Amino acid sequence: MKDPANASHHLANVYAGAIFREDQWRRLNAYARGWAEMPDSAELRAKCRTLSGDIARMEHCWAYPGPRLIEAIRESLEAGDAATFARLVRKVSDALLSSDFRREESAWEAGAETEGRVLDFAPPSLDGGPVQRPYFEVLIVTPSEPAQWQRAKDEMRRLRRPDDAFDYAVVHVGSFEDAVLAVMLNTDIQAVVLYDGFGYATRHDIPDLHEYLVRTIPPKADTFEPGALSTRLAKTIASFRPEIDIYLLSDRAPERLAASDEMASIRRVFHHVEEPMELHLSILDGVKDRFETPYFDNLKKYATRPIGTFHALPIARGKSVFNSNWIRDMGQFYGTNILFAESSATTGGLDSLLEPTGNIKKMNEATARAFGAKRAYLGTNGTSTSNKIVVQAICKPGDIVIVDRNCHKSHHYGFVLTGAQPYYVEAFPLVQYSMYGAVPLRTIKKALLDCKAEGTLARVKVIDLTNCTFDGHMYNPRRVMEECLGIKPDLVFLWDEAWFGFARFSPLHRKRTAMGAAAALAERYGSAEYREEYKAWKEKTANLDDAALLDTRLMPDPDKVRIRAYQTNSTHKSMSAFRQGSMMLVWDDDFHQVEGPFEEAFFAHTSTSPNLQLIASLDLARRQMELEGYALTLRMTEIALRLRNTINNHPLISKYFRIATPGEMIPAEFRESGIEDYGPPNGSWVDLIASWDNDEFALDPTRITLLCGSAGFDGTQFKGMLSDRFDIQVNKTSRNSVLVQTNINNTHSDAALLVKALADLSRDIEAKQKNDTTSGREQFAARVKSLVTDVPDLPNFSRFHDGFRDNAKARSNEGHMRPAFFMAYDEDNCEFVRLASEEVDKRLKDGPEMVSANFVIPYPPGFPIMVPGQVITADTVTYMRKLDVKEIHGYHAAQGLKLIKPSVLENRNATSTR
Repeated sequence: MKDPANASHHLANVYAGAIFREDQWRRLNAYARGWAEMPDSAELRAKCRTLSGDIARMEHCWAYPGPRLIEAIRESLEAGDAATFARLVRKVSDALLSSDFRREESAWEAGAETEGRVLDFAPPSLDGGPVQRPYFEVLIVTPSEPAQWQRAKDEMRRLRRPDDAFDYAVVHVGSFEDAVLAVMLNTDIQAVVLYDGFGYATRHDIPDLHEYLVRTIPPKADTFEPGALSTRLAKTIASFRPEIDIYLLSDRAPERLAASDEMASIRRVFHHVEEPMELHLSILDGVKDRFETPYFDNLKKYATRPIGTFHALPIARGKSVFNSNWIRDMGQFYGTNILFAESSATTGGLDSLLEPTGNIKKMNEATARAFGAKRAYLGTNGTSTSNKIVVQAICKPGDIVIVDRNCHKSHHYGFVLTGAQPYYVEAFPLVQYSMYGAVPLRTIKKALLDCKAEGTLARVKVIDLTNCTFDGHMYNPRRVMEECLGIKPDLVFLWDEAWFGFARFSPLHRKRTAMGAAAALAERYGSAEYREEYKAWKEKTANLDDAALLDTRLMPDPDKVRIRAYQTNSTHKSMSAFRQGSMMLVWDDDFHQVEGPFEEAFFAHTSTSPNLQLIASLDLARRQMELEGYALTLRMTEIALRLRNTINNHPLISKYFRIATPGEMIPAEFRESGIEDYGPPNGSWVDLIASWDNDEFALDPTRITLLCGSAGFDGTQFKGMLSDRFDIQVNKTSRNSVLVQTNINNTHSDAALLVKALADLSRDIEAKQKNDTTSGREQFAARVKSLVTDVPDLPNFSRFHDGFRDNAKARSNEGHMRPAFFMAYDEDNCEFVRLASEEVDKRLKDGPEMVSANFVIPYPPGFPIMVPGQVITADTVTYMRKLDVKEIHGYHAAQGLKLIKPSVLENRNATSTR
């Protein structure tokens, strides 16, 4: 990223424009204060003039402070009135920081300070004070002259009524380019009104904006046909911020316009300005649709009703708590609402999660709309259960699933439940960090082509991948789906996006999501242009064999291709939902084939007593993200980028702690953009966007691998130190790192806390190294070497034992895991071998093969290094012996490795018990 001081000169920083804007106003406030104290300082006045000019280039994108205040600031600067200039700049800077302009009329005035006067029509609260209504801004794109805009604003202001649910202010722009810039920069915009007849080019001196748009949204000849610019702008806005409501005012026949396919992005068409009140009400109604939380709203009403409960939930209404001599502190701690809003009934408007017909049905529909899906289902047992629901719904015994061996254990258990055969494919290893990345597309294509060669392609049902991974590796789902569909056009894709639910609301991340890819591919395959492109490609590749296809960019037949994508989100991991809140998003052209099995799987895994507060929190998480997710996701991304830049460029901290860069986390062959790092001097937002558009893998900047090995700390030790000494909590560790993730909850103060902790630790280490003995320094160096250099190799999946394969000679490696799993239920089928024993080495050398009877999952890294039916090889044993983690699921050192006895395997037929 560039220096915030110069951010307005670089549209590459447009995605963080709102943050830079506040920084610039605060810097201007500091300069203005200095000038007021030293009014004769030509240097300070010049700095004020330069920074004011930078700010003014973009300020037309926001309603506040507005042209009147901006003009008053300019006039005081030109007149040399340092005191007035400082007062006005402070007013604006403070109002932006405190958001007072959303509440107080005086914040918009250039006059002397007055007691805060609330905005007109704010309804009174119960105690007689004002109530802050949610505030947003409306962008009006108009061909009218700027001199008329203030009158138009005043006219719209007069339409407001005391019973309006929301307050809004108006921003006017006069061109396509200005509108796109405003939508990018101004996170408060919730609605856009297009008046037919505006032009394309900005009137402002922003050449970088023009260059950006020409490169990303090049104008076409038909762009300037009557009305075409409006529909093109609507489509552009919808692709960038799909949550925004768009209205078109045209003097063309609105009836014909409304029926046009071009109106898909437009909420309502008006015949120019014949109904201004209808436009006002429509704007409010559009925001109200997103603001409504059907389940939460009803739960609040339910909590206020006098209910007699004769059902199996004593805690409901709270009498068993508040009347108790022993647990009243529970009520004092949690409050009354959480108890009054509890019930085991599905009457009274509460609805049933299993058979929704009311509020939950509406909630599902709103969730699908918000996340860009065709359907949505709510999960109340975490995404572990959501994954098992989807796997059970789309798989049956004998189906082959090409799956990342390092995916979450819920997927593996799903295969056990369904009898589907996993075909494990390997992610690229990051040995130096004791972690895996993601699975190369070439590896996935090879698995499909191997199945084709073996005659089993018809049985390949699903591609199952984690996006983004725990450590931030993002696939290019659009490319993965397109090329795989080029081999088998009816494949189903399960994208586990547990950590990635927020991505829908970031224009940067959205293109890397399953639902974003599904929408893009559906549009692409339905176009005449694609048919022509496919026809040419088909002719060019007609004579290629499978070996050549492996290294060819593949395209699916538009007459055969089906878009079938499932995405699971841990809503609680990246949005404001309670723990275990999850969502299942569906874009499936053939869902009619799956609907029955999906419902059965949903019934099988979903509790009949779901937590009502959890459901309500999912409702609220959706509302928040639809209305402010754009702002929140950009802020969390900007905080992450600042952390990366600060830590890696600090002369002392970077000696002992460092954040792994995209160049270190993604091998060069998967980064055709060549990007090495985010931020100067390595790259800008433009470079980041280019890499995310084209590279096979990209690194989510909000998932920060903080390397601690050079400080002599292993990941587990460092995680404990951060918690105990600095009250900083993190989730995941590796041998020499911890994962720091920024989310919508984080602030710049949180970032400062982490940086301060690293600085304190670095100073402590530096002082100890300086004062330590030679022996002490050597011990420290040896510790660092063991953590940073002497790291164990990561084991790949070996193979399933021949007894669990249909064809032991096949090059495809799918296997029957379910029978191996259940064989372990009979202890007579199993044996234990101590990991450190000589017998392990003897059997590795001379046999018989050791075959795992269960899952073995070390934490970290958290993926199964052994699965039921897998042949255990030397690299897996070596890795296990070098592991120094305390938590290994499925392995007890006192017993050793749990194996299936060779005598049991000797005469086993893979098809005998599935």
